Amino acid sequence: MQTLAFDGRMGASGDMLLGALLAAGADKRALAPVEDALDVTYEVGRVDRQGIEATAVTVRFAEGHDHADDGHSHDDEHDHGERGHDHGRHSHDHEHQPHAEGHGPGRHYNEVVDIVESMDLPPDVESDALGIFERLGRAEAAVHGTDLESTHFHEVGADDAIADVVGTCLLVADLDVEQVVTTPLAAGGGEVEMSHGTYPVPAPAVVELAEGADWSLRGGPVDRELLTPTGAAILAKLAGGVEAVPTVEVDASGYGAGSADVAGRPNVLRALVGNVDRQLDREPITVLETNVDDVSPEVLGGLQETLADAGALDVTVVPTTMKKSRPGHLVKVIVAPEDAGRVARRLAEETGTLGVRESGAGHRWVADREVVHATVEVGGDAYDVAVKVASAGEDVFDVSAEFDDALAVARATGRPVREIARLAEAVVDR
Repeated sequence: MQTLAFDGRMGASGDMLLGALLAAGADKRALAPVEDALDVTYEVGRVDRQGIEATAVTVRFAEGHDHADDGHSHDDEHDHGERGHDHGRHSHDHEHQPHAEGHGPGRHYNEVVDIVESMDLPPDVESDALGIFERLGRAEAAVHGTDLESTHFHEVGADDAIADVVGTCLLVADLDVEQVVTTPLAAGGGEVEMSHGTYPVPAPAVVELAEGADWSLRGGPVDRELLTPTGAAILAKLAGGVEAVPTVEVDASGYGAGSADVAGRPNVLRALVGNVDRQLDREPITVLETNVDDVSPEVLGGLQETLADAGALDVTVVPTTMKKSRPGHLVKVIVAPEDAGRVARRLAEETGTLGVRESGAGHRWVADREVVHATVEVGGDAYDVAVKVASAGEDVFDVSAEFDDALAVARATGRPVREIARLAEAVVDR
């Protein structure tokens, strides 16, 4: 499986992601839709970070761009909390092509959505970019106690942040990989200056984004911000988590430079592109549980169907002994996190339980599942049986006939259901 793997031991930011992707072989021409829509240019260069040659990307206003209404004076010092890793005071005195960094109006979530939708992007790129900004918006809303529509982006609503997000999505699409993964991402330490004030690292929005991501967050290894909200949001949307760089047949690699040179450590984000043996898919889940001792067998038997209708992925009912040695049942439900509230309510409605617990399970590993149809011949007649195939890439783990289909054929032919199932599975196995 063609894979893009990031090594996040020095965190990630929007410009580091852009640099790493370009260094790993993505075509800079893929960024044209952003340059045309925002009137910016991506300036790409090479820098040294503690002996590692890395690609540095700076977003600048295109020559002739009228930025008089940006709300910033380009030769004044200003603070910003998003770009790169150095959040001290910065002076911009570029005469012809000033940085777009932190410039442009702060925007509400809906304004950013309008800008992205106006870029005429490929559908999958637009979907990823909008998904990233939705994650950013929900993180900001959670931190500030607002709702998504009224969320106002400050640093991450400026032109350079939009260029980082959409540009990264375009470059990932250009690499044409099947999956994106990242090792645990370093957050850094200390404090960071942002538009609302001084915050401990990781910034509150980064913590919110990490909570909904598939990868792990770790502190250090230096006292400065290493993982920005833009970097966290991009990887929360695009990347699955791995504990270490996977075993990969490397086709290309590269380093994206952070904005600051950190003593003793190369401040870079490494990207590897190559083939990885297909693994089981990692699927986020929540496990709901409740104990009941006064629910009829008919209701318990119907939970598979009623809870599946509400969104449950799997339902298990286990006999148990409850207080005062009364017999009861433990009901365990596997559900996607976004469906947990609805399924918990349905479970309470069906059983009358006074409480539903949510366990600490975070994900499950699942095989690819495909249902194919096998034609079996019995007594000169042909019958259709659905067969479930479980696999990971080219490796098939299980071939199993659907019981209801096999039972229907068994009844029609007078043959044992196990025989019909074996016949159908043998057809697919060939």
